Amino acid sequence: MNGIELSKAFYEEYGKPMLENGFSDIMQYLCVGLFGSGSECFGFDDEVSTDHDFEPGFCIFLPDENTVDRKTAFQLERAYAKLPKEYRGYRRAMLSPVGGARHGVIRTAEFFSEKIGPSNGELSYEQWLTVPDNSLAEATNGEIFFDNYGEITKIREKLFNMPEDIRRKKLAGNLLIMAQSGQYNYSRCIKHGESAAAQLAVFEFVKSATQVIFLLNKKYQPYYKWSFRALRALPKLSLEAEIMEYLLTTGNESDISEEKYYAIEGIAADIIDELAEQQLTKAICGDLEKHAYSVNDLIQNGEIRNMHILTAI
Repeated sequence: MNGIELSKAFYEEYGKPMLENGFSDIMQYLCVGLFGSGSECFGFDDEVSTDHDFEPGFCIFLPDENTVDRKTAFQLERAYAKLPKEYRGYRRAMLSPVGGARHGVIRTAEFFSEKIGPSNGELSYEQWLTVPDNSLAEATNGEIFFDNYGEITKIREKLFNMPEDIRRKKLAGNLLIMAQSGQYNYSRCIKHGESAAAQLAVFEFVKSATQVIFLLNKKYQPYYKWSFRALRALPKLSLEAEIMEYLLTTGNESDISEEKYYAIEGIAADIIDELAEQQLTKAICGDLEKHAYSVNDLIQNGEIRNMHILTAI
């Protein structure tokens, strides 16, 4: 049983009766689910995940204080804290005074303000360019068990789809870094005998390539420690994960460095094919730098298009 399943079962068995019996008058304003920080919110939890911040718990989201006042919120926190301390072999964390950052009673506005800035999910172009994708992933992951008020669902719907011009700007910047680090600087560092610098070039290439693949899938990349796990599950270009793992975990001896260079070019070629498939570039070549500028040139919003190509990096 993964974390979301555990959370939902705990809610159905104990949380739902608690709300229906003690808080029926505010049920119309509530949203319950599990999303936000933590591997369990992405479905990535395993046995290792249970060593910290893992418990049978769920989130109860409340609208503003004019709709559900502080006193009622406090009573709800107390009721949540009194739910069984152990469930199916897992102990709930001791929360002080009640509630918690990941589980328990949470104001909707506070949650989204922490994750993305605007509490209503209305991001400006500047905010779309600067809010980290992993924060957007945490704002839209997991599962909603019910949303009677509808506020959470509406905010998440605004965030699920990044504006196309923002996606293109992020693609352009990352493609340029891939070109500079992988197609150009890696081999030059090898020729200079700078093995450590060559590996840094590999890291930069893989980091940007990973971001590009998520963008091509129109998915938000989670926090780096879960990126490869999520990458392997994507419908497009997921097979690149194995090649990129090879790039990251091998040295730069002369025989290996040549293989790595061709691996870099292979990843670049696959990404260029997908760019063409999605009609994101008009360049016809194997040079990622030219594709980066072509992607940028096709941005519709002139203000975004004329920003520095690395603005979103």
